[in-house]
Amino acid sequence: MTQKELIPHLFRTEYSKIVAVLCKIFGLSNIQIAEDIVGDTFLLAAETWGLKGVPENQTGWLYTVAKNKTKDYLKRNKLYVQKIEPELIFGSEKEYLLEIDLSEKNITDSQLQMLFAICHPSISPESQIGLALRILCGFGIDEIAEAFLTKKETINKRLFRAKENLRKKNIKIQFPKETELLPRLDNVLRTLYLLFNEGYYSAAPNKTLRKDFCAEAMRLTLMLSNNNATCKPKVNALFSLMCFHASRFEARIDYNGAFILYQDQDKNLWDNGLIQKGTYYLNRSSAGKDLSKYHLEAAIAYWHTQKNEGNDKWENILQLYNYLLQIEYSPVAALNRTYALAKANGTAQAIIEAEKINLKDSHLYHCLLADFYKPNNIEKAAAHLERAYGLAKSAHEKKLIKKRLKGYGKLSVPISE
Repeated sequence: MTQKELIPHLFRTEYSKIVAVLCKIFGLSNIQIAEDIVGDTFLLAAETWGLKGVPENQTGWLYTVAKNKTKDYLKRNKLYVQKIEPELIFGSEKEYLLEIDLSEKNITDSQLQMLFAICHPSISPESQIGLALRILCGFGIDEIAEAFLTKKETINKRLFRAKENLRKKNIKIQFPKETELLPRLDNVLRTLYLLFNEGYYSAAPNKTLRKDFCAEAMRLTLMLSNNNATCKPKVNALFSLMCFHASRFEARIDYNGAFILYQDQDKNLWDNGLIQKGTYYLNRSSAGKDLSKYHLEAAIAYWHTQKNEGNDKWENILQLYNYLLQIEYSPVAALNRTYALAKANGTAQAIIEAEKINLKDSHLYHCLLADFYKPNNIEKAAAHLERAYGLAKSAHEKKLIKKRLKGYGKLSVPISE
């Protein structure tokens, strides 16, 4: 890794860790102070390492500088004198004994506590994801703006409002009480689920898949699973689901970054290690009587990683979708169910069910109907693909749809570029 690549890499991996620890000292109401100190730390790294060379232990260097900058700030700032100093001074000579704990355990605990804080019910789901990406995953404002298809100014205002909400509500960086843990955990899992989906179904114009978003969602979910207080069946089910989806990453995108349909994927590219890990956590999730949407979606994803295309596979997926829609209906899940229905019972029934779903503004809806119609009505299939082309946001998706249209032989559907 070159020096030019090193600092952005360390920013991604270490920024959120140091911010989480410092926020426990300053409190969420002063989160900007923590972010400024860590930002200054990386700025100094860029300047110093460019002149004197990269230290052998880069992470240790960053932690030491961050500690020193924090101590300097606390000693010279009124906040230290008025609120923090009385709790930190010991002995007649008022010796400063502040110790900033950047041990692996405290970093993990701080990040989990921060996760619960930013997923407080008073914060909108959209802002929760933005805060998670910025504070817990170390993503830049530009990247977050691209993910949400909006301007940097909009993201900055959204994050500012969310931080103000955290301050006004006086939300603490701590684990919820045992009686509050499960409801709050549901909020956390929803945020991580949405964060993973933001990467898996990227809305960014030139990115079909954002593996970095998915990887961060998996990292945070695994932290929950590894913690005794939060290792619940639905946590393991969600991590299992992420593993199964991640196992098909390499087969899902071609060398140009274009999306590859499930039926066209090279199964040899599926990651067997991740499939085995997903199976392990799916088995762990079966403890107790809890059955969540994450359990059912993980089971569906499991069957999608099975290479055997027998009827039992699709019948099992179909029944799982039936259960899922009873627990939590969504038009997207209902649409996905019609694909399993087509595989198990044929396209005629699938077309009837798909056309009942109100997703006419979704390019995926029209792509799926095109597949269903193609064997018997190629003109109607092409019309749905043309509509899908107009609705698709990603350049890669448009390219794939146009390629499918060209594969319809003599039929020509003009599409303006």
